[in-house]
Amino acid sequence: MRTKTWSGWATRFWAIVKYELLWNIRKKKFIGVMVLAFALATLSLVLPVILYNVVGGYLPHNPDYVISTGAGIGGMGMFLFAVAIAMNSISGEFESGTIVPLLTKPVSRTTIFIGKLLAAFITLLAAYASLLVYMAVGGWIVYGPQNNLQLLPLSLLGTLISTFVWVAIVIFLGTLSKNSLLAALGTFGIYMALTISSSIISAFTDQAWVLNYLPGNGAAGFLKDNETTIKSISTGTDSIAANIINCVLYPSAEVAYLKFSFTPGSPIFTELFREPLWFVLLRSLLVTLVYIFGLLSIAWLYFKRAQVLE
Repeated sequence: MRTKTWSGWATRFWAIVKYELLWNIRKKKFIGVMVLAFALATLSLVLPVILYNVVGGYLPHNPDYVISTGAGIGGMGMFLFAVAIAMNSISGEFESGTIVPLLTKPVSRTTIFIGKLLAAFITLLAAYASLLVYMAVGGWIVYGPQNNLQLLPLSLLGTLISTFVWVAIVIFLGTLSKNSLLAALGTFGIYMALTISSSIISAFTDQAWVLNYLPGNGAAGFLKDNETTIKSISTGTDSIAANIINCVLYPSAEVAYLKFSFTPGSPIFTELFREPLWFVLLRSLLVTLVYIFGLLSIAWLYFKRAQVLE
């Protein structure tokens, strides 16, 4: 009896997942974002070749190109994918009225909610994996044999986790408002506000640490290993993929936070403090999980109690 009950629930659950997957891949917004992502990836690969040919030079080999760019998905890319996939996930059902026949099926609202989340995850996984393979093959062709390609699955995992912060925000706003446009615009406002303010707070104040507990880029810093500056990095939830790779490649590195100084005769930048890179990564992962589970839990509770006919 218990086996039949579980089998019945699994069948209904996967029906919801398939329903949502078909909806996701048919969305013009998602198709548009995928086309844009592949177009930008192609441009990033082809443009250097064209420029070097114009000036009569040869593009130098770069064995670290692929691992340094990952899937080529930055914060804006994560935001766009999250909006394209999730803005209609819950709110669209209420707006179109399809929530009524959906709830007449022998399936609970919790099953519907979880099924939609899994479908969003699968859609993102397929999209990002395709981009990752495309960039890896293209990077190999343009820049020659590449190093550390075995780390690309970690980059994929980090990008998925980072994107789900924005997915959670979109679903949270969409579920509470039952309005897809408000969910998209609200998430865009949050993204832009955090993106603009983070660069200002990082460069001109002593409060950069606050950014480490907000979604987005986080604080800006410099990766240092034995007092040697390796590169500039970000420490927020959008940078999990890059910092996973950095942790593997530079396990003993630290992140130095700098502030722009206006004092005449003093160095242009003043170092505020340092943190081990592994600690920065662990904190951003924990912050990310708190936002994802916190926002989705509230959205789930509201969805369970939402009135269908209003």
